[in-house]
Amino acid sequence: MALQGSGQIKLSEIQTEFGGSNPIAISEYYGSDTVTSSGEIQMSDFYGTSNAIFMAASGGTVTTSGDYKIHKFTSSGTFNVTTAGNAAGSNSVEFLVIAGGGGGGADRGGGGGAGGLRTSYGSTSGRGASAESDYTISSTGGITVTIGGGGNNQSGYGSYTSTNGSNSVFGSVTSTGGGSGGGSPNSYEGRNGGAGGGSKNGGTKGNGTSGQGYDGGVGASGGGGGGGGAAGAGSSGGGSHRAGGSGLAVSISGSSVTYSAGGVGATNVSGGGQGVSGGGNTGNGGGGGAWITPNTVSGSGGSGIVIVRYKYQ
Repeated sequence: MALQGSGQIKLSEIQTEFGGSNPIAISEYYGSDTVTSSGEIQMSDFYGTSNAIFMAASGGTVTTSGDYKIHKFTSSGTFNVTTAGNAAGSNSVEFLVIAGGGGGGADRGGGGGAGGLRTSYGSTSGRGASAESDYTISSTGGITVTIGGGGNNQSGYGSYTSTNGSNSVFGSVTSTGGGSGGGSPNSYEGRNGGAGGGSKNGGTKGNGTSGQGYDGGVGASGGGGGGGGAAGAGSSGGGSHRAGGSGLAVSISGSSVTYSAGGVGATNVSGGGQGVSGGGNTGNGGGGGAWITPNTVSGSGGSGIVIVRYKYQ
């Protein structure tokens, strides 16, 4: 509990908040993180101060980087807060929430849109938005983590079977699954999602979600590229593979990984590829499938991921 903000403060009250030996001497607190580290210490330096309490939690795969703990979830689970902490130590987490990418469409299909990207880490979030505010931890207990799966692909010419990716969730933060790419003759349209799916042969592109991902591209004589999570719409046109929108490089895990890239649109004779991004759970869109074998089968979307980071010492 923070010390009072005005009036008389007793040495015993300072000792109760910050610890210390008996007999109490104010010089014990010189150079601490709480009071001045140079010059004369005044009792007023302690106004409104409190002892630093750092968060503690479990769940996911836990690593450390400097003074920070990192929890990575590649499957659904619980972020269990055992110590809530305070502002003098830590009482919030930085987060990255990536949804599953959309599946690509077949028969000269469009690329799947990337899974929606939301983050408070760094300066940029999905669709070029500013990074969000950190997630405040006000009490102990479990925070639900849901990892969205990638959308289904389409196994060649015929009825449309590609699907959007599924949402990923960290507490009150939800990222939207990527839209699937346009495919068979009756389903030229790219689907809306975190990032939109690319369309086939002039169909309507899929729209992305504000703060999460870009629109897909419009295909001509082939499939348009799927929208990227953070750095561009899918490419439109025909005659060659239409690139998916780029993803965003984020270093919240301790190293730089690119997440949420859009799937590549297909041509008449050659299928597209999944979004160019890091390995594992990164929310990429699936590539479109061609009309002529051997690339008639489109690609599935990549699974999502949730990563949280906080100061623990």
